[in-house]
Amino acid sequence: MNNYASKANKPQSNQRFALIALTSLFFMWGFITSLNDILIPHLKAVFDLSYTQAMMIQMCFFGAYFIVSLPAGNLVKKVGFQRGIGIGLMIAAAGCLLFIAAAKAQQYGIFLTALFVLAAGITILQVAANPLVTVMGPTETASSRLTLSQAFNALGTTVAPIIGGALLFTVAGQYETKAQEAESVIIPYIALAILLVLLAAIFTRISLPTPSNIEEDTTEAPSASILKHRHLTLGAIAIFMYVGAEVAIGSLLVNFFGLENIAGLAEMDAAHYVAYYWGGAMVGRFIGAALMQRISAGALLSFNAVAAIALIASAILNDGYIAMWSILLVGLFNSIMFPTIFSLALKDLGPQTSRGSGLLCLAIVGGAILPVLQGYMADSIGLQISFIIPILCYVYVAYYGAMGSKPKVK
Repeated sequence: MNNYASKANKPQSNQRFALIALTSLFFMWGFITSLNDILIPHLKAVFDLSYTQAMMIQMCFFGAYFIVSLPAGNLVKKVGFQRGIGIGLMIAAAGCLLFIAAAKAQQYGIFLTALFVLAAGITILQVAANPLVTVMGPTETASSRLTLSQAFNALGTTVAPIIGGALLFTVAGQYETKAQEAESVIIPYIALAILLVLLAAIFTRISLPTPSNIEEDTTEAPSASILKHRHLTLGAIAIFMYVGAEVAIGSLLVNFFGLENIAGLAEMDAAHYVAYYWGGAMVGRFIGAALMQRISAGALLSFNAVAAIALIASAILNDGYIAMWSILLVGLFNSIMFPTIFSLALKDLGPQTSRGSGLLCLAIVGGAILPVLQGYMADSIGLQISFIIPILCYVYVAYYGAMGSKPKVK
């Protein structure tokens, strides 16, 4: 009888371990994505870059989402979800190892190539891992499992600035030359490569379900017929604006806190505060989930966008810690925006839901374009006033929550 019970419990134990392993992927890609916010000011100082040039980091990273999403979907469909995860992990590890060549050659272009390869691997991971989490248990608890996994993604974005700042800026301060400072990225990214390879080895051995019940691939190219849904097309623009604003703000926080009229913080000290920006988004998700039980999603989205506008305006008009904490608090109001826009945009699409989701995923390319635009503004009119770009983005998000999200067919 004990042997029977042991055999009965073993599948559950294996599935639990598989879910933990999948959740670790969410943490890893959140960590790596947020690490860019520390890498930007670091490489900006190493290569004496303008803000526009430094923002090419986000252009290459988020541009990979736009370019690789469709091929990644085809790859996963061909090789399967489990092998797709392994391939994504190894590609991401290769991107990390390219940082060694970039640091040794001291070529900014190689750093950008490394980031693109790294992001390509992460894109494949996202395409494969998200659907798997939904089938790792009863259908009725699929949303809670995905929410839990996303919470670990937010945890990764929160701790990355603290760890990355300690590794890059502390070590960099011990070097006397730019060459040595550039090489300070080697140890952190070698460590990341090792972790990614270990995860790939784990995923070759664990047992994962075959998700035959998953709907058609959400990365499939959207057909023209879905564009007749006005709330979907406006929602894609809202995703573009929101992701661009969130990434642009996070990318410039370290430099913003270093301004003499703001806080005059050293890079290592400023990096610690970036964690509050992403940590606010993590906490806000739980608060927002509770509020949406009583408040309509569109109304809450508009309220959060207006709050973000007011906080950014405060950061532009004020100096010192008022400006500093104003911009940090924007993270709290960012929290519910992405999932809320996503759900509102897909409302009433019926059988075209997956194609609509593909269109929204492509709109994440806003994280590649808008940070570069704000970088150009920072070079032209100053860093503090350049935050007018995110304000314009949140104005559109507020409009979408109040009016644009109402289902309407053209």
